[in-house]
Amino acid sequence: MNAVELSLVIPSHNEEKNLRPLLSAIHAALDPLALDYEIVITDDCSTDNSWSVLKQLAANDPRLRIQRFKFNCGESAASWAGMQVARGRYIATLDADLQNDPKDLPAMLEALKNADCVCGTRATTRGKGDKWIRIASSRIANWVRNKLSGEKISDAGCTYRVFKRDCIAHVKFFNGAHRFLPTLIKMEGFRVVEVPVSTNPRFSGNSHYGVWNRLFKSFRDLLAVRWMKSRQIRYEIAESND
Repeated sequence: MNAVELSLVIPSHNEEKNLRPLLSAIHAALDPLALDYEIVITDDCSTDNSWSVLKQLAANDPRLRIQRFKFNCGESAASWAGMQVARGRYIATLDADLQNDPKDLPAMLEALKNADCVCGTRATTRGKGDKWIRIASSRIANWVRNKLSGEKISDAGCTYRVFKRDCIAHVKFFNGAHRFLPTLIKMEGFRVVEVPVSTNPRFSGNSHYGVWNRLFKSFRDLLAVRWMKSRQIRYEIAESND
């Protein structure tokens, strides 16, 4: 398959009513840029009508590539599976629920000119799109993650990112890794920056995340990432006969 400039990788689970407006919003944001791009959506074995909608959309949209899991595997697996088949020189990851606004993509791509990975941050916009309990749980989770991992990422829970393909060439992905991808990319020696992104109210469906899986369920993963950072191999070659 021929390479493209940008691959949008989108994990999806029970988002049937969001898929059509999502595709429309992506085309509205990217078509004016005359950018060669593709949209890769992995359906995480949805129990609603998502797969039928995706097949209808793919039949009329040559940019859309779809795949469906045989059984539910979670967001990390769906994200990683999409990255594995993506053909883009650059990869953008975003949610299917329309809370990540495709209108932010041009600014994120522009910021990528001076970095290897651009992460969206909703630190100043979450009040417009989320309920207070979700905002509070996210802030607590961010504080704990940064405290234990030694990071300074203002919104580690935001999976709206754009990065060079090389950034994930040697990343060790695991269940829950989507939350820590900026740290994993930095561990590979790449430069990561944050840019503000908007937060839309959920158009349809229910959130898959709450206090439990934002903070407590990811705590074990956080300890694993902290261990990986502490045991990371670092060296510089002083001389060589090559």
